[in-house]
Amino acid sequence: MAQNSFPYTYFEGKIVPSEDAKVSVQTHALQYGTGVFGGIRGYYNEAKQNLYVFRLPEHCKRLVNSTKIMQLQIKITPEEIQTIILDLLRKNEAKQNVYLRPFIYTSALQLSPRFHDVKADITVYALKLDDYLDTQNGLTTMVSSWQRFSDNQIPTLSKVSGGYVNSALAKSEAVQNGMDEAIFLDARGFVSEGSAENLFIVRDGVIHTPTIPSSILEGITRRSIIQIAKDLGYQVIERDIARSELYIADELFFSGTGVQVAWVKEVDRRVIGNGTIGPVTKKIQSIFFETVRGEDPKYMNWLTPVY
Repeated sequence: MAQNSFPYTYFEGKIVPSEDAKVSVQTHALQYGTGVFGGIRGYYNEAKQNLYVFRLPEHCKRLVNSTKIMQLQIKITPEEIQTIILDLLRKNEAKQNVYLRPFIYTSALQLSPRFHDVKADITVYALKLDDYLDTQNGLTTMVSSWQRFSDNQIPTLSKVSGGYVNSALAKSEAVQNGMDEAIFLDARGFVSEGSAENLFIVRDGVIHTPTIPSSILEGITRRSIIQIAKDLGYQVIERDIARSELYIADELFFSGTGVQVAWVKEVDRRVIGNGTIGPVTKKIQSIFFETVRGEDPKYMNWLTPVY
């Protein structure tokens, strides 16, 4: 059990001690990567003495949509997943920043890679987690030699566990080359996303981000950032982005549940802008962190209180 785990996990239809949430080595999903998952954050507001889960309904809906795309054999609604998550947080008496991992996987003990007739189950665990990547000092990145898979190979609108082999290869390559993170290109050679993050660039005060057909995950944090940016008066354009545009961007930042909002200072050893956080990124990042902690009344409808 990880050191930052909470005492309880949802497993096989009930909340159990985390050390008892175990699967057989013969589990289908363990062999074939045949599962889908979500990444969800909760932020604790000390002043309000409450934990707020960020965009919980949207995350649960995407998870159920993922089961439909992949034909996972489970009958569960987004509302039922929300209830599981909130009950689990209350059982753990969580009063700090948390990361939640709901995982729907083929749980049968059988061979043959397929989805359509294999029993599936859901588990949810929680971790105590603050920053996943540095959000303050800037990230170094490289364009990966590994190509981002296309939607016609592995559905990119579904967070498929097996698909993260692609991410792991790119991430390891980046770290082994002294970088913090990788940036994928899609099959056409356009910018896609990070190993586990969506990507934005700023040029002449306009925000640009790759389109859904660029093999990106349709990120919920991405959607939130686009809304925040538009509310701040920025123009946001979703379009194909050429690799060389990364090098001449005034600003570049990642978004995602894990990374939150983190600025990039270097791509392929080329400094982005003047090597410091840009004004657009800084403003968006500030509003984002105020939002998730329940400090911005404008976006309280994005938060689900636990207590």
